[in-house]
Amino acid sequence: MSETPVYKRILLKLSGEALMGDRGYGIDPVIITRIAQEINHVHSLGVEVAVVVGAGNIFRGLAASADGMDRASADYMGMLATVLNAIALQDALEHLEAFTRVMSAIEMHEVAEPFIRRRAIRHLEKGRIVIFAAGTGNPFFTTDSAAALRALEIKADAILKATKVEGIYTADPTKDKTATMFESLTYLEVIQRDLRVMDTSAISLCREQGLPIHVFNLNTPGNIARVVCGERVGTVVRPDTRAESTVLSGA
Repeated sequence: MSETPVYKRILLKLSGEALMGDRGYGIDPVIITRIAQEINHVHSLGVEVAVVVGAGNIFRGLAASADGMDRASADYMGMLATVLNAIALQDALEHLEAFTRVMSAIEMHEVAEPFIRRRAIRHLEKGRIVIFAAGTGNPFFTTDSAAALRALEIKADAILKATKVEGIYTADPTKDKTATMFESLTYLEVIQRDLRVMDTSAISLCREQGLPIHVFNLNTPGNIARVVCGERVGTVVRPDTRAESTVLSGA
């Protein structure tokens, strides 16, 4: 694998589920340590790294809302859960002697800095890994939307969306064995096909600014570095410059 990055600054979107491994809840120390090692390796290549982490391993606001809880209250609880994950990831990174900052959209000065765009950019320029917590700070927005928003605010070169499958498929590959993986897609195709890799608001934000989205399997060791160094891994969502998507035959 080439160790020459094609991106100078990235935003990595981690789901909360990625942190719990095979557990049904919470954080798996082995998994979070491996993720931290991969992030630290990419950072050692000279790439400026920001991270947005979800909270599905602790609390899902949308699920709680479906069970009768007020949606805004449920979403705020989900935002607070992302702070727990952000602090856990920070701890894992600092055990590797990486310099980090957690920046929260909800002020909690004892554990995180408030999110200030220029300060976040300055941290990245100084070689710190920045972890964005508490989503956008507003209910009714997912952490996918937060990832797109923060990536644009810090002028990231790409979003890396880490998942549990190899990329974006024509159907759910865990349920449909005939599902085929796309090598590339346009933003419009993702929306029109209702592929749900990220919510529509996030895809639309990236489309407006031409920000590429790489979707790949986090469970394959080294994939973060492979994407950053330009290898064909997973699926890339690019500007609407092509008439058709590309499908990997036999994927």
